[in-house]
Amino acid sequence: MEDKKNIADSLIPKVIGIGGIFFFSDNPQETKDWYVKNLGFEISDWGTSSFESRDLNKPEQINSLQWSPFKKGDDYFSPSQKDFMINYRVQNIEGLVTQLRKNGVTILDDIATYDYGKFVHIMDAEGNKIELWEPA
Repeated sequence: MEDKKNIADSLIPKVIGIGGIFFFSDNPQETKDWYVKNLGFEISDWGTSSFESRDLNKPEQINSLQWSPFKKGDDYFSPSQKDFMINYRVQNIEGLVTQLRKNGVTILDDIATYDYGKFVHIMDAEGNKIELWEPA
């Protein structure tokens, strides 16, 4: 019975964690260098630092949180005028987008699929662009 409940719970369209924190910086490379030197961040080839954690309900599953400064004014945050963007890990991204549309949420693009997961961008009520990511 527990397995059926876990399967049903995994189909509920919802946020299950934070996948990334992205923010504007006047000088992203200096910002990265400062974090490496002073806080021990390890920067990947993609210019991000990745923090790994485990899901308490599925300890075999490794999750990661991406951290990355972007050059101030980068179009990636558009149309938001904010200096940051949060990426949320989700389950059942298709179902979540359907729910969001029914709720009148602004969906900025179609779901994009890559080797590492599916993504879609939305706007919240305060004009913050949010990235939703369902890991592969």
